[in-house]
Parts: sequence; structure tokens; C-alpha cells
Amino acid sequence: MKKTLLACVALLSVGAAWAEYPDKPVTIVVPFAAGGPTDKVARDLAEALRKPLNATIVIENVGGAGGTLGATKVSKAAPDGYTLLLHHIGMSTAPALYRNLQYKTLDDFEYLGLINEVPMTLISRPNLPANNYAELQKWLHANQGKINLANAGLGSASHLCGLLYMSTIKIDMTTVPYKGTGPAMTDLIGGQVDIMCDQTTNTTSQIDGGKVKAFAVSTPKRLGGSLAKLPTLDESGVKGFNVSIWHGMYAPKGTP
Repeated sequence: MKKTLLACVALLSVGAAWAEYPDKPVTIVVPFAAGGPTDKVARDLAEALRKPLNATIVIENVGGAGGTLGATKVSKAAPDGYTLLLHHIGMSTAPALYRNLQYKTLDDFEYLGLINEVPMTLISRPNLPANNYAELQKWLHANQGKINLANAGLGSASHLCGLLYMSTIKIDMTTVPYKGTGPAMTDLIGGQVDIMCDQTTNTTSQIDGGKVKAFAVSTPKRLGGSLAKLPTLDESGVKGFNVSIWHGMYAPKGTP
């Protein structure tokens, strides 16, 4: 992450070939609701960049339509380095999921760089009657057709991870899309939906606080820290399951 931040500083300050960039606030558009993992990454990044850039960095949440509303806004912004987009894999999947995009992913943006890669965790509402993956598997089989699988919106990381998981284990679930991970997590904690596959940047604090149950991680190897005891989906019987999410930074086409 430190190398990524240094790269971002270098990229954003190349314009100081532009004299005194930045001389006004820089806006990072997050195309999802506040409180989600992409929002958290953006806020951590903004905090890390404020000092070296000597700039005010504003986070603007423009959620909806799987991140395409926020991306549309940035694609139409002035290419002056003051409006940036922090997005994830949905930037790549949107053209296949939405027919009437107001932008062209490859033509309307300058790609600034990869920010990070984040593992996913399989979590559930706190009152779901299962305490390990084997028990979850039994519950899923017993409740086919009645299970609500939450996600942060069409084309989001949680949506794609959830669909892959559902198709791999061959159990039918109803997908419930939200306008970002924040509201999806709120309903999961409240018991309105059953399970979700989401990024560790957003789930770890909820798991540690006992607000949700956690069953497995999506990586080939176990993670460290407070999630060290969680098995991988692969070792739990979902062979070959390996999913991580990336975040990238973009600017409007033509930004120097």
C-alpha cells in the first residue's frame, strides 16, 4: 500500500510541471455509497495524500447503477486533474452488464494506477443458525430457494463474488442488490438478508465486533491477523475458489 501511495503522489504531482498543482481542492469520486469498502479505500488514500500534495482532498459519493453513475460524472468532468475516480473491477465489467453506458471505459478515461488488491470474506447475518462452514453448507442446502444473497449493486465485487460462489456450489439464491456495501451491510447486520461475499476492508471490523458471522475467505491461503482462524473456501470444499478485488484510480480523458 505504501508503494501505491508513493506512486499516486508521483502521478498526481507530475502536473506540477503544471506550475502549482493543486491550487484548489481535488475531488475523488467514489461511485458507491459512503461506508463501503471502496469508500474506505478512498478515504484512507485521501488522508495519505493530503500532506505530500499539500492539498484539500474531498471524497464525493455518487452511488447507483453498479458504479456507473459516478464513472459517468468523472468522464464528463474537466480534464484538469481536480476530479478523479476511484473504482474497482466494476469498471471492467460494466460494459458487459449495462447496455446504455454514458461513457466508453477505454476511451473516456486516463488510467492512473492500481491502488490495491483485497480478499473477500463469506459472511452472514448474526442470527443465522450456523457457526462454521460445514454448518453453513447444511443450512444452505436445507433452505434452497429461500436464501437472500446481498450485494453492493449490479457488477460490484460482492455481486460477482456471490454469483461465482452460488454457481460453484450449485445452490439457488435470490440476489438482493443495494446502492453500495454500506446499506447492504446494515441490512445484513439487521437480519433482513442472509449472506454476502464482501471485501475484508469492510468486513473485518464487523466480524471482530461480532456484528456478522464469518465462514471463509476467498484466497488460496489463509489470511493473517484477526481473520487467521478463518478457513479458505478452497480448503472448505469449494475447490479452486480464488477471488480478490482490485481498486484503480482514473481521471477524465485528456488529463495531462
